[in-house]
Amino acid sequence: MIEVAPGVFARRHTELDLTLGLVVGDGDAVLIDSGMDPGLAREVRPSRIVLTHNHFDHVLATEAFLPCEVWAHEDCVVDERVLVERAKYYDEPFTGTLVAPTHTFRDTVTLDVGGRRVDLHHFGPAHTSHDVVVHVPDAGVVFAGDLVEQGAPAQAGPDATPSNWRHVLDLVLELDPRVVVPGHGDPVDARFVREMAVPSREAR
Repeated sequence: MIEVAPGVFARRHTELDLTLGLVVGDGDAVLIDSGMDPGLAREVRPSRIVLTHNHFDHVLATEAFLPCEVWAHEDCVVDERVLVERAKYYDEPFTGTLVAPTHTFRDTVTLDVGGRRVDLHHFGPAHTSHDVVVHVPDAGVVFAGDLVEQGAPAQAGPDATPSNWRHVLDLVLELDPRVVVPGHGDPVDARFVREMAVPSREAR
């Protein structure tokens, strides 16, 4: 774990250069994306998971953390299409159980994480139709999911809306983050987000 602010962590994974997040309050914690490693559940027992979007590398290990609430945007669907996407990268079958969100929201919702405020925002479609931005105001940290990638270009798949991507990033910057944790790669600052190239429909 990398502590990017007091009680706010980024968990880096070599596989797919994935980055998860953890926000710790008084006797409580929320995990940002469950990732693909069920073994993480031996180290972290959150009361809630927030899914930034439904792509397979961000949701497959959710089962290992149960029982807990699973938060996502109302358009986030975790179903067999997740496994179809995974099959493009891995030959072996997925042996776990897909877990759908238990709690959803439309625009913004605030969670109380052990007395600590954590805001979930949906600023419109970009990487997916249902991207969730997680803001920890007291720490100046934003978890951006795959709206931001470090070390590789941001990816626009068939469910992306590249034409709205820059607008969404501008709204992220309006949160005045000190640290932005991407869905893949190392934590960055606001300048990185301001200068990053927005992908086109053809990027993958």
